[in-house]
Amino acid sequence: MKLLVALAVIAAIWWLGQRRKETALTASEARDLLGVSPRAGEEEIRAAHRRLIGRVHPDAGGSDALARRVNAARDILVAELNQNRR
Repeated sequence: MKLLVALAVIAAIWWLGQRRKETALTASEARDLLGVSPRAGEEEIRAAHRRLIGRVHPDAGGSDALARRVNAARDILVAELNQNRR
């Protein structure tokens, strides 16, 4: 299971790297990028973000654009959770 999640994350990173134009992420795309389930809580989202940003951050040899998308994915999902709590 962990191998499948890792492969999905790598595929998402590659796919996002191939895209030329940055577009807004949907919540579904954000979940796919971070590799979390629709039922994921804030802590699970933040943990997935930390793991992924460690791989794609420009200081770690990654892409600045991809790091921005990973951060945006976290922001979208956390905002969605906070909105649903109201």
